[in-house]
Parts: sequence; C-alpha cells; structure tokens
Amino acid sequence: MNEKFIITIGRQYGSGGRMIGQKLAKDLNIPCYDKELLTIAAKESGFSEEILETMDEKPTGSFLYSIVAGTYSPNYSGSHLPLNHKLFLAQFDAIRNIADKGSCVMIGRCADYALADYNVNCINVFIHADLQYRVKRVIEEYGIAPEKAEETIHKIDKQRASYYNFYSDKKWGAVDHYDITLDSSKLGIDNTVEMIKYFVSLNKN
Repeated sequence: MNEKFIITIGRQYGSGGRMIGQKLAKDLNIPCYDKELLTIAAKESGFSEEILETMDEKPTGSFLYSIVAGTYSPNYSGSHLPLNHKLFLAQFDAIRNIADKGSCVMIGRCADYALADYNVNCINVFIHADLQYRVKRVIEEYGIAPEKAEETIHKIDKQRASYYNFYSDKKWGAVDHYDITLDSSKLGIDNTVEMIKYFVSLNKN
C-alpha cells in the first residue's frame, strides 16, 4: 500500500487486541502505538508520563484525583479545564500528530474518535472474544491469578468503556461505531490479523 492509512483497534481486555495490533503492524511494516502514545503525549504536552499512565483509559473525573494529580500539571492549553480533560487532550493531540507522520496502527485511547474528522484514511476495528477465552489468556499471558481473572476482566472492560463513552460521542464496543468487529476467540490471533489485512486491502483509496 502506498497511500497513508491508520488502523485503530479497540479491544476487550484479554481478547488479544494488543498482540493483534503488533502483529498487524509488523506484517504491514508500519509502526504500532500502544503505551507509546503516552510517552509521545508526555513529551509534547509537558505532562509527566507517570500521570498520563495513572489515567490511561480510565475514568478520572473525581475531585480528589484532580487535586492530587494537579501538582503535576504544566501550563497546558485550556488552563480553565479540569485536569482529566487536559490529559485527554494531550493524548488527543498526540494521536493526530502521529497520524500526520504516516501509516500506523493505534491501540485504544479513543484513537478512532480523535481521527473521526481528520483527513486520513482510517479503519476502525474492535476485537472481542468470549469470556472463557479471555479468562484463559489473562491467566496465561498476564499472570493474573485464576480466582481473580474474571473480576479483573470485568473491571478493566468497565474502565475502558467508561473512559471511551465519557470522552467520545460513541459507545464502546457498539458494532455500528466500527468498520469491522472480529471475535478473536473464534478466529485465533493470526487469522484475526489476516482478516484485518484483507479488510484493509478492500478499503484502499
């Protein structure tokens, strides 16, 4: 592919979305941005990377959080805004700046929303999987204790949904808000990557 394109990947926790994004980027020979987005946002905005990690894909609207985290706040644009909004905007700007540079894969962090009205060929993907598949993966891949696996999955999914729904005008995981949704528990990691590559090839400008 010669034209610039961005693939955004939303994902349920434990569905393999990060691994799928990394494999996809490697196959397409383009960069993949996951937590790297936080490093770039910190560098560009002046916020510490630690505070960006604290709110990474989590709802952070509490008054207490704003007071505690406020000690890390630089003189970022929109000084009248609550800190959690400034942190979101720092990531929002970083996502758009990355999109200016060329084709890439972006994982999570409302990237599809940030690029919704941007002049770029953007393909938005959501990866989901059945619960038992995800339980098995988080135990094996992330070392989550078996008795905590299901609880952890529900907690992180809830955090991601709350974050996405709060900052965007969309609903996290709703099929009509993505170009393609795929079940990695049915396809497997490698076949999910192949399906996305095929979909991208069909949607070249």
